[in-house]
Amino acid sequence: MSDIRTRRRPAGALQIDGRLTAKGKLRYVRQDWQLYALILPVLVFFAIFHYWPMYGVQIAFKEYLGPLGILGSPWVGFKHFVRFFSSFHFVRVIRNTLTISLYELLVGFPIPIILALSMNELRLLGFKKVVQNITYAPYFLSPVVMVGMIILFLSPSRGVINAVIGLVGFEPVSFMTEPGWFKHVYVWSGVWQHAGWGSVIYMAALAGIDHEVVEASIIDGTSRLQRIRHVMIPGIMSTAIVLLILSAAGILAVGFEKIYLMQNQLNLPTSDVISTYVYRVGLLGAQFSFGAAVGLFNSVVNFIVLIIVNAASRRLTGSSLW
Repeated sequence: MSDIRTRRRPAGALQIDGRLTAKGKLRYVRQDWQLYALILPVLVFFAIFHYWPMYGVQIAFKEYLGPLGILGSPWVGFKHFVRFFSSFHFVRVIRNTLTISLYELLVGFPIPIILALSMNELRLLGFKKVVQNITYAPYFLSPVVMVGMIILFLSPSRGVINAVIGLVGFEPVSFMTEPGWFKHVYVWSGVWQHAGWGSVIYMAALAGIDHEVVEASIIDGTSRLQRIRHVMIPGIMSTAIVLLILSAAGILAVGFEKIYLMQNQLNLPTSDVISTYVYRVGLLGAQFSFGAAVGLFNSVVNFIVLIIVNAASRRLTGSSLW
C-alpha cells in the first residue's frame, strides 16, 4: 500500500488528510472577505511602520556615517556591543534598570488586583462610582504634569510631604536630589497613577465569573474572604498570568519620559537607566550606532525573557500568550 501522502489529490478537494488545500483556503477567504478586508489596514500599518524600519537595526553592527547612509556605512561587527559591555556605565545602567523594573513589578502588579477585589465587594453603587473615578483620574495625567506635581509635593521648602515631616519634628528631606529616594518616588507615584486604570481589566474579569458559582458559595456559608480566596481569585487567575507575562517581558523596558523628567545630576547614580543612557549617548552624543547597539541588546533580552516566562507559565499553569 502506498503512503497516503503520495496519493493523487482528488480534483476539487478542499482538504487532504484533514488539512486545507490551497483551493480550500481560497474558498474561506472568499466567504469571509469582509473580515480580511477589515484587518488589511492593520497589517499594512504594521508592515510599513513597524517591520520595514527594522532594516535600520543593521547600524548597530556598522559605524554609521550620515553622508554614506545606512547601507553605505562600513561594517564593524560587534564592536559597539563589546564597548557597551566593557563600559563603566554598563553595571550601573543594568542594575538601575533591573532594580526599578523588579521593584515596580513587585509593588505595581498585585495592587490593581487588590483594588479590583475590594471594589467588587462594595455594595453602595454611588460610593463605588466615586472610588472608581478617584482611582482612575490620575491615569489621564501626562508625565509632565505628574512630575510637576511630584516636585511640588516633595519640595524641601514648601512641599506638603515635608511640611508633615516637619510637624512631627524631623528635618526636611530632599527627595528629588538624594539618590536613595529616587526609586521609591518613581515606583510609588507610578502605582498611584496606574493602579486604578490597571484594575479595570480585573473588574471585567470578575464580572465574567459565573454568578451561580458565587451564589452557591454564599449558600454554603462562606465568608467574604473565603469567597475571594476560593472563587474570585481563581476566576481572574488566567487574566493575571497573561498580564504578568507581559509585564515580565518588559523587564529592561523601563519608561523614558517620566524618568528623564525626574532625573538630575544629583540622583543620576540611581536614575540612569538604559533608555536615558541611549538618549544621552546615542542621540545627544550623536553616537547613533552605539545607541542602536544598546537598544538592540535591550530588545533582545526582553524578547528572550518573554519566551522563557511564557513557556514556564504554559508548563506550570496552562495559561500563556501562545
